[in-house]
Amino acid sequence: MARQLSGPSYAGPATFAQCPLLTEAEQLDSWRPDVAVLGAPWDDSTTNRPGARFGPRALRALAYGPGTYHLDLGVEIFEAIEVVDYGDAHCPHGLVEVAHANIKERVGEVASRGIFPVILGGDHSITWPAATAVAEAHGWGEIGIVHFDAHADTADSIEGNLASHGTPMRRLIESGAVRGANFVQVGLRGYWPPEETFAWMRQQQMRWHRMQEVWERGLPAVMEDAVAEALEGTKGVYLSLDIDVLDPGFAPGTGTPEPGGLNPADLLRAVRKLAIETPLVAMDVVEVAPAYDWAETTINNAHRMVFEVLAGLAVRRGAPCRVVPGQPES
Repeated sequence: MARQLSGPSYAGPATFAQCPLLTEAEQLDSWRPDVAVLGAPWDDSTTNRPGARFGPRALRALAYGPGTYHLDLGVEIFEAIEVVDYGDAHCPHGLVEVAHANIKERVGEVASRGIFPVILGGDHSITWPAATAVAEAHGWGEIGIVHFDAHADTADSIEGNLASHGTPMRRLIESGAVRGANFVQVGLRGYWPPEETFAWMRQQQMRWHRMQEVWERGLPAVMEDAVAEALEGTKGVYLSLDIDVLDPGFAPGTGTPEPGGLNPADLLRAVRKLAIETPLVAMDVVEVAPAYDWAETTINNAHRMVFEVLAGLAVRRGAPCRVVPGQPES
């Protein structure tokens, strides 16, 4: 039987997709869910507009409840996989080391048990502790990352800050948690970072696919390459999705909007395909800043990115797919 929703999405306790709320690691052992959604409400590392600390709450409380049956795949998501909400990591304001340590610990409690973590940010600095915890669980240097973003986030420091939301990918590679050759970025555009940062990225053998390439070749072709690059010699893939990879017309509610980005239809299908066809081990969605959103556009787009991954995981884990792509329905 499919899990019954407790009512409309605007009523009742605010958990992700109205999933059961767990608060202690021991509950993970007794429930043994497939997926645990957790929040990382931290945005003290932003360089432009703050507000992503409110992202986890908004994704739970303000997203329109779309139902649970995936029309394109013919999958009842919550019938196929058990999903829980694991609350938030404690992120005391101004204390980046404490906040990041708490995020790493909470993600580790999930990943070390073989449960798929979905981390709701927060600014992109939270990927440093979150992906570190996943690497510790699955093997140091044994996971690749597919990173959707307008920005590379590979600066050494920004105004002296080593833990900025513009530096987490460099920290992950420097630590050895992820090898540079398996760190693949999609959607880069605009006017930052400068050439010397790209020189460092080349030294690490990172791969990236700018929006110009996506425009010329199409996202499906680019994703074929990106997935192969991330999986080369690894055991799994971590998906990091900065909502500013979308064009600001679709995602105005973010701290550093950059015109010329992806559209939601393409991105939804890309992350779905990633979840179905690759050994995905974790996901984060970051930089949703509700204060700048219009009609919950950004929130709903980010929310559906998670739903696409959940549906893809359901199919990959054996859920019957009742819709055959490419064939007309009667």
